[in-house]
Amino acid sequence: MKNILLLCGGDGAEHQISLISADFIEKKINEIGEYNVIRAEIHNKKFILKDGTAGYFDKDSRFVTGSDCLDIYCAVPCIHGVPGETGDIQSFLEIFNIPYIGCKSEASHNCFNKITTKLYLTALNIPNTPFLIVPRQDELSKANALKAFDSWQDVYVKAASQGSSIGCYHVTKKEDLWDSVVEAFTFSEDVIIEKTIKHRELECAAYEIDGNIYITNPGEIIMPDNLFYTFDEKYSKDSGSVTTVEPQNLSDEIKQMIRDYARKAYLGLKLRDLSRIDFFLSDHNEIIINEINTFPGMTPISMFPKLLEHNGHQMTEFLRQAIERAARKKK
Repeated sequence: MKNILLLCGGDGAEHQISLISADFIEKKINEIGEYNVIRAEIHNKKFILKDGTAGYFDKDSRFVTGSDCLDIYCAVPCIHGVPGETGDIQSFLEIFNIPYIGCKSEASHNCFNKITTKLYLTALNIPNTPFLIVPRQDELSKANALKAFDSWQDVYVKAASQGSSIGCYHVTKKEDLWDSVVEAFTFSEDVIIEKTIKHRELECAAYEIDGNIYITNPGEIIMPDNLFYTFDEKYSKDSGSVTTVEPQNLSDEIKQMIRDYARKAYLGLKLRDLSRIDFFLSDHNEIIINEINTFPGMTPISMFPKLLEHNGHQMTEFLRQAIERAARKKK
């Protein structure tokens, strides 16, 4: 059987969620029946296998597990946040000439950094929230940040390179702004301030199958009043949020515009295989792209697999085609 290296974990803020997603991916790959899954959790800079031992790549790009030296047919980097969506693990795999599914290193890095993403989106004429870059903790940056708050009055302060709402703060009082910026800097080397937009939160899946790029109709995250979709709100068993793949009161015109913007972002940022592209629909019916996830969650509550299957495709077939497409490119 063909050896599939399923990478997960990563020791970033989303380590545990990555493990849950890997459970789902492993189950789906095993259902295909063509592959031998080797699961390796990245922990403390090692590839930890299920038996607790560490694997590694040898000089011939084979993966060594105990006394076995295995040729890897394809890798699946199921890692949310660092070092998966940052592009680091993709660069590592490219050095060892290991095929892998998902976005390449540059696209992953560009989408993980909120500043780079916004600069790309603006260049592509895709609407996104008004923002201010805070490059450092100095008096000029502080003055600019306070000036932006005076203009917008209600903002989100975000660590530029984090996922799942890590290092993200809703600020409605001017006296709280700079403390939130300082806190966000503990998660990232850059910080961004965004104007708060009252909105509905819509997400669509973008993926490749049968030689085509598919963009699904959006699903919706419905949150309790006045709550921000924090890490805990996403994943806690006590979460009051609800997800649906069939949002109510969403016109065909709005759905089409979201799909068009998502396709434009997918192509413009050179995504590959899969992504989840998130939007705000403002109270004034403005469509605003929020963020791009280059390896979206695959947990029981995650939108990507739900949207893909609601669109008439199966995760097993999607994974099989992505694996085979990656392996062919090596030849």
